[in-house]
Amino acid sequence: MFEHTFVGLDVHAVDVVAFALTPETGEVTRQVMAADPVAVLAWIRRFDPPVRAVYESGPTGYVLARFLRAGGVDCVVAASSKLLHAPGDRVKTDRRDARVLAEMLAVGAVTEVRIPDPETEALRDLSRLRATAARDLAHARQHLNAILLRHGLRYPKGTKWTGVHRAWLHRQVLGDPVLQFAYAAEVEQAEMLEARLKRIDMELERIAAACRYAPVINALMCLRGIRATTGFGLAVEIGDWTRFSGSSIGSYLGLVPSEQSSGQSRHQGPITKAGSSYARKLLVEAAWQHRRPYARPGDRLLCQFELVDPATRIRAIEGNHRLHRKWEQFDARHKMPVKANTAVARELAGWCWSLAAPLQPGEPMAAA
Repeated sequence: MFEHTFVGLDVHAVDVVAFALTPETGEVTRQVMAADPVAVLAWIRRFDPPVRAVYESGPTGYVLARFLRAGGVDCVVAASSKLLHAPGDRVKTDRRDARVLAEMLAVGAVTEVRIPDPETEALRDLSRLRATAARDLAHARQHLNAILLRHGLRYPKGTKWTGVHRAWLHRQVLGDPVLQFAYAAEVEQAEMLEARLKRIDMELERIAAACRYAPVINALMCLRGIRATTGFGLAVEIGDWTRFSGSSIGSYLGLVPSEQSSGQSRHQGPITKAGSSYARKLLVEAAWQHRRPYARPGDRLLCQFELVDPATRIRAIEGNHRLHRKWEQFDARHKMPVKANTAVARELAGWCWSLAAPLQPGEPMAAA
């Protein structure tokens, strides 16, 4: 193990700070270079193989890791949330970060993240684009409602953002020309963002039906609360479901309680919120749907069942009944709805795994 040379890289947009450690000889080498994968690879090749390199996950993505791997260097990406920091260490510099990464890699204390292939990363970007577009639309609608509320205008009906509601918005006259211009601009912004979201949804559904995750997406959509956008997001965020088990998937997504135990005392706190916050958000939103009354599959689910094999269909039906029963039990115990929904989301993650993992027997195993 210690015959390796271990390289820690503190990667930034402009430069890369490198620290190379050879435990067998005790030799250390430091270097600051441009953030150019070719330059980084050329510097690493100065050392006799075998060489292992690591850098922290962050906004620079996986381009450098893929390039180094293609060049024959064993490069891993460390989970930033799992890096060890001494409580008394109050000095943080790029050089120290690079040294700490190299030392952690040398002793096997690095928790690796899975490096997605370019296709999966592109699909993730599309899924996150959809989430951003939906958030922008929600904010625009909130701004529009706020203007109306501040000036004593309120839509008289309960259902908003229908054709009737949009016509009502266009009929409103606020009097002051400046205010009217601001209001019209807010209406225009909301309509433009709504049209943008529809275009993204259409493209997402087209790609979801043709990409390599299509069987997994179809299986996930057999569960209540999971439609095309949610199924697509879960499929591409997790990628290889075979890395987990039914019990570990909830931990990976941060849906298990945190814990602080010492001696005979044991205290559990809020959920850990580890892993992908986007995947966790999708599951939490989907879990609320299982609180609604459920006796038999609706038309959407019946159509969806036709797209999957019988084993997946039976498993999904069992999951829908089980998750609704869990909600009924929580409601009978008068459990706080937010906490109950988190527990249902954790179990929903397990049911998603049970549907997706059998459909990926050929997926390569990778570090979680």
